Amino acid sequence: MSAPRSAVEALPDPVAPAAPGPASPTASRRSRRADLTLVTGAVLVGLVVVLALVSFVWTPYDYAAPDPAARLQGVSAAHPFGTDRYGRDTLTWIMMGARITLLVGLIAVVIALVVGVPLGVLAGMTRIRWLSGLVMRGSDVLLAFPALLLAIVFSAVFGPGTVPAMCALGIAAIPAFARVARSGTLQIMSREFIAAARTANRSPWAIAVTHVLPNIGGLVVVQASVAFALSVLAEAGLSFLGLGTQPPTPSWGRMLQESQQYLGTAPELAIFPGVFIAVAVLGFNLLGDGLRDRLDPTLRGRE
Repeated sequence: MSAPRSAVEALPDPVAPAAPGPASPTASRRSRRADLTLVTGAVLVGLVVVLALVSFVWTPYDYAAPDPAARLQGVSAAHPFGTDRYGRDTLTWIMMGARITLLVGLIAVVIALVVGVPLGVLAGMTRIRWLSGLVMRGSDVLLAFPALLLAIVFSAVFGPGTVPAMCALGIAAIPAFARVARSGTLQIMSREFIAAARTANRSPWAIAVTHVLPNIGGLVVVQASVAFALSVLAEAGLSFLGLGTQPPTPSWGRMLQESQQYLGTAPELAIFPGVFIAVAVLGFNLLGDGLRDRLDPTLRGRE
């Protein structure tokens, strides 16, 4: 899977929008490609969301109730995805695991957004050079720690579990949000309407809330989608290693780990959770790419 493109792109000028004109063939093709990417990503993400929501009101079987008589059954009408070594329905575990996948991604993104965006806006708006440098150098230090390594440290200190994994992944994503927010803020602060706001003696807080945040919102949304995909993949890796979600809570990563010894006799135990992990990661990556293209002002102005 190719790495998602950077969220930092040119920002639209709210006081001087591009004049509409005839769309060139290149712009039209780019627009159609962006629409297809966005729709495909939304459909894949929607599938995972629907699975998680439906699991709150209905699942084919009780996820915590083993059935020794049905252990290691293949794909059938009674068990569309088969059963595991305890006779538990794999489809039920896939549906329940979607909850953890979305929960971990959501909390991690919220932590990174709430901390990283204000720091990035502060670094971009302040005229105190040492303060801006301090924020960004701190971001660089945190960026030196990979998310998985930080999560392993958290697991060693606080014990393995979903909450330490969410916190570690959220903290590891803070530098990316801070950098995106700072880059967008620097572009916005060079615009004429910011100079006009300063001339009118508007406070930095008012400028940040009224002008900066609304104009970097698109960049933040794209970065959130990319961070969500990375969190889903990291959570699956941590659960595979036994450092993430713990039994008896269903997790796609732990399903993969438990299926290793049955790859020769029951490969569907690894295929189905692996496919859904790929669907979730691909969906959020495509959604981020599609949003980036749709929020590109050079494309919007010619549609």
